[in-house]
Amino acid sequence: MLAAPIFGYLGDRYNRKIILGSGIFFWSSVTLGSSFINELYYWIFFLSRGLVGIGTASYSTIAPAVIADLFEEGKRTTMLSVFYIFIPVGSGLGYVLAAGMAEVTGDWHWAFRVTPCMGGLALVLLILLVPHRTQRRTAAHRALSISGTIRVAAEKPGAQRNVKTTWCQDVISLAKNWSFVWSSLGLTAMAFITGALGMWVPLFLYRAQVVQGIVSPCLQESCNSSNSIIFGGITIGTGILGVVAGAEAARRLRKINNKVDPLICATSMFISALCLYIALMVAQMSILSTFVFIAFGELFLSVNWAVVTDILLYVVTPGRQSTAIALQILVSHLLGDASSPYLIGTISNAIQAKNAHSFQWNFWSMQYSFIVCAFVGVFGGGFFLMTSFYIEEDRKEAERH
Repeated sequence: MLAAPIFGYLGDRYNRKIILGSGIFFWSSVTLGSSFINELYYWIFFLSRGLVGIGTASYSTIAPAVIADLFEEGKRTTMLSVFYIFIPVGSGLGYVLAAGMAEVTGDWHWAFRVTPCMGGLALVLLILLVPHRTQRRTAAHRALSISGTIRVAAEKPGAQRNVKTTWCQDVISLAKNWSFVWSSLGLTAMAFITGALGMWVPLFLYRAQVVQGIVSPCLQESCNSSNSIIFGGITIGTGILGVVAGAEAARRLRKINNKVDPLICATSMFISALCLYIALMVAQMSILSTFVFIAFGELFLSVNWAVVTDILLYVVTPGRQSTAIALQILVSHLLGDASSPYLIGTISNAIQAKNAHSFQWNFWSMQYSFIVCAFVGVFGGGFFLMTSFYIEEDRKEAERH
């Protein structure tokens, strides 16, 4: 998270392929090295897991900009959707792989010895398939007219911007780009909800099942529950379907309305918030209905992942895109999924402390604290609506540079 601005600065000024490859290599090396750390040096293990974030920051910041350089608008949205599909897929497969390796080998360390192989494969594919110098297209080239005609040609490979700017100047310019600001706040709301759901939904479902009498209270430190597996499967499935549906809807509807991207994001956020609220309200009565509405909530939340990045890529000039993505990552993680689990847990604990200790209040405390996510979803929809008021003007401004 904190390393993202550094890679954003480098990505706007130096060869993106080299930076991307270095980040993947660093991520793979640190992950493999952490698998050989024993319990006596647990603090080194925690440090190594933090260093993994540096590698993650490199490709999460640089990769969308590389995709934007390689593909024009029609194909770019599709390629971004493929890229973002693997966020939920990767998260879900990570849990499956870790559990599988621990069961097969009897040692959870092997999970960290297998995953670097995927990083190695990614590095090989990057070297073989991505051009060493990708064409950094002008914003006007990327922004196709409604009829689909290209307005200007791409810059020559390696061409420099006419005016060189400092990182501070880039940040100031981005702060004045209201489409970028409002869409980044919308993405932060998405990350807030995603982080809270990932941390607390399995426990919330377990407490609802205890209240309904479906399962017996578990007094052990670690309880065996299928909720995590089911929720993980829902996350993978809805993530794939949502990203594809959002990208396809945006691609088709842009021919009708130039503001369709933020409007799609706003609509999906409002529907997602409603579905999550209903899921919370029916949890004490029907676990099946809760799973269904959680699935719909995650589905509509996933609609926005590729579309939000596409908005950034055509309202921000190419020379500032890596910096813009980095700042968006920093803000969305800091105020979103890094904060929401702690906030939800704190609110739940505060409610429990003020009431009698019972399984019923354990459930209610989590239910009431989760309502925050529904309100954040509504705010997120409002942020995307605000984006729609500025997007045409900011897009034209980006095309002029």
